[in-house]
Amino acid sequence: MARRRRAEVRQLIPDLVYQDVLVSALINRIMEDGKKNIASRIFYGAMGIVQERTGQEPLKIFKQAFDNIKPRVEVRSRRVGGSTYQVPVEVGPRRIQSLTLRWLTAAADSRPERTAMERIAGEIMDAAQGRGGALKKKDDVERMAEANRAYAHYRW
Repeated sequence: MARRRRAEVRQLIPDLVYQDVLVSALINRIMEDGKKNIASRIFYGAMGIVQERTGQEPLKIFKQAFDNIKPRVEVRSRRVGGSTYQVPVEVGPRRIQSLTLRWLTAAADSRPERTAMERIAGEIMDAAQGRGGALKKKDDVERMAEANRAYAHYRW
């Protein structure tokens, strides 16, 4: 199989209910062992819970949560003259999406609720309101970048 070039990025197909690529990406992130149907059921069930508890459009709440979790800067290790520096760099759009969805699912997995639907719904609602595990992770990453701002001149 030929290696994929950097510019050649596979496009996701929008999901069936909301016609949104971001929703498809989250469903793929939730998916385990190729069981997409179960992952879809978990996500749409979570959206039902969000709708029920907030009384608002669940996709709007999800987008708000996504925007709140999005990192602006992160640190990358850079080796200069025998020393390794944590250099703050801006995050690209594809990496923003992958980090955000990774943090959202990881924070949902560590929640105490019983079912996956409740955990994902709870994390999405918390993130939309400016709290929760995923938002804490984003704050930690941005705080680390701010602390290492002195090494920004090592950016490549």
